[in-house]
Amino acid sequence: MYLAGERMGNTAISSTHRVAIVDDHPMMRDAFRDLLDEESDLEIVGESESIAEGVRLLEEREPDLMIVDISLEDGNGLELIKQARALLPGIRILVVSMHDERLYAERAIRAGALGYVSKHEPAEVILEGIRRVLSGRIFVSERMQDQLLRRLQEGTDEIDRSAVESLSDRELEVFELIGQGLATREIAGKLKLSVKTVDTHRHRIKEKLGITSGSQLVRHAVRWSLENE
Repeated sequence: MYLAGERMGNTAISSTHRVAIVDDHPMMRDAFRDLLDEESDLEIVGESESIAEGVRLLEEREPDLMIVDISLEDGNGLELIKQARALLPGIRILVVSMHDERLYAERAIRAGALGYVSKHEPAEVILEGIRRVLSGRIFVSERMQDQLLRRLQEGTDEIDRSAVESLSDRELEVFELIGQGLATREIAGKLKLSVKTVDTHRHRIKEKLGITSGSQLVRHAVRWSLENE
C-alpha cells in the first residue's frame, strides 16, 4: 500500500479533495495517478490493492473520495464499499470497473457508492464521475439512469431481473468463483469463509437459478463467466 505524506493534524486545504485509489491492477493505479496529477484540486493520499489494505488506508488517511474496483486482490469491492461507509459515513465512493454495469452498478450504489463508471470510458468521463460524486450526486450512464428510474416508477426492484441478478452480493461472488473453476474449499479460502458457509451459498444459488445438481451449477457458472469476460 502506498501512502502520501502525513496529514497535518485535522487540517486540510478546503479546496483540495483527498482521493484514495483501491485497484488490484498496478497499471490502472498508475493511470489514475497520471490522470489526477493534472487536477490541482485532487490529491491522491494513498493506494492499495486489497480490501484489508483499503480499510487501513481509510482509517489512516480519511480520504474524501475513494475510487474502487469490483475485483480486488482479496475479495469483492462491494464489501469494501460497505466497510468504508461504516468507517467514514461521509466518504464519497466511485466505482471504476470492467464488470458489467447492468449487473453491478445498482449493487454498488446500494452498498454505498455514488457512482459507477466503466474502465472503457475516456478520461473525461471518469473525471466527470469524480466531480459529480464529490458533489454528492449519483453518476451512472444514461442507460443505467433509465433502468433505475423505471424500477422506482414500478415500485419494486425485483421486476424484470434475471435469475443471476436475484443473487445476493456474496452469492454472486461465489457464483463467479465457481465459474472460474474454483472448488468449494478454494472458494472458502479465498473469501475467508467456512466450507459449510460456501455450501450454504451454493444451495441458495441453485434454488434461485432453478438448478438441481452441482454439475448444472458449474456449467451455468462457467457459461456465465465466459459470456461476461
